[in-house]
Amino acid sequence: MGMDLKEIRKEIDDIDGKLVELFEKRMGLCRDVAEYKIETGMQVLDRKRETEKLAVLSEQASSEFTRYGVRELFTQIMSMSRKLQYELLADHGVVTGLPFEMVPNLPKSRARVVYQGVEGAYSHAAALQFFGERTKLFNVRTWDDAMKALCAGTADFAVLPIENSSAGSVADIYDLLVKFDNYIVGETYVKVDHVLLGLPEASLSDIKLVYSHPQGLMQCSTYLDEHKEWTRHSTGNTALSAKEVKEAGDRSQAAIASEMAGNLYGLKILDGNVMNHKGNVTRFIVVASQKLYEASADKLSVCFETKHENAALYNMLSHLTYNGLNMVKLESRPILGRPWEFRFFVDFEGNLGDAGVKNALRGILEEANYFRILGNYISGLK
Repeated sequence: MGMDLKEIRKEIDDIDGKLVELFEKRMGLCRDVAEYKIETGMQVLDRKRETEKLAVLSEQASSEFTRYGVRELFTQIMSMSRKLQYELLADHGVVTGLPFEMVPNLPKSRARVVYQGVEGAYSHAAALQFFGERTKLFNVRTWDDAMKALCAGTADFAVLPIENSSAGSVADIYDLLVKFDNYIVGETYVKVDHVLLGLPEASLSDIKLVYSHPQGLMQCSTYLDEHKEWTRHSTGNTALSAKEVKEAGDRSQAAIASEMAGNLYGLKILDGNVMNHKGNVTRFIVVASQKLYEASADKLSVCFETKHENAALYNMLSHLTYNGLNMVKLESRPILGRPWEFRFFVDFEGNLGDAGVKNALRGILEEANYFRILGNYISGLK
């Protein structure tokens, strides 16, 4: 009979202790490597060297299982080594420039704010909620138009919906954040209370056609499924749906929109209980053409592309873990022209002035194929 469990565990403990000792010795040598690279201006990441070393180490293993395990183990050890080197670079003042200007507060006074849709839309409500009733607001037809207004200098800020608590992300907004050289400077959350609106003389039995934004239809899908005789028609936003019903003057038409939109366009509530879930909330981002962040900003949004290889995303996100940063959202979008490759969008807690944030951003910047800071701003959930 072989060793008993207690003896096996003792031997494992002895080996683990030696591994810790050897790991710390290795990291000490990595510190020396970092000092050399700082003196000579060498890059931290040497992909060719790492690839060759992983191949040599995995060939030293005696089985397919341990070969794979050795490759995974040393991939992580090398990753930890790089993170230590990035930290030392920061300690020596070798930092990547972050061309963002810190301001005490956003310049909201007399700001020109653009939103997509028509008066009474949830984007309109979000703009009022963030900037106040005395703000100079104007509206445009599309989200793309709102971003163009920032680039043209006709607007100081744009308010755009990016996420709903039940319908999920507004994918097009992520694409626009990459397409345009604009930046997130704030966010706000608006409670969504959809109702079914119709002409003053209409009743539920008259309805044949229902207008709303695609997300509005999705957020009321259970109710609409109970009325299969109704035709659904998508519009640019919920308030526009209310406006179209008013202008059509046809009592067989209804809109799913807010009570505010109903009041604005002289419609009545045909049914106030139409949403799949109560407590539905939409997150709006506030975007500017300038790279600004408030001194008390506590949330960052970044996007990056990785190599299309095993554990690439894990390695990127590990920079947040290593620096003690809490990720609050991860989103992916396909990259046009590159089938099955994706661009990743990450939100995490922190401020551009924090040492841990600087270190994490440096690591991602060095190792990503593409990297961009989308903004640093105050969380709207405070």
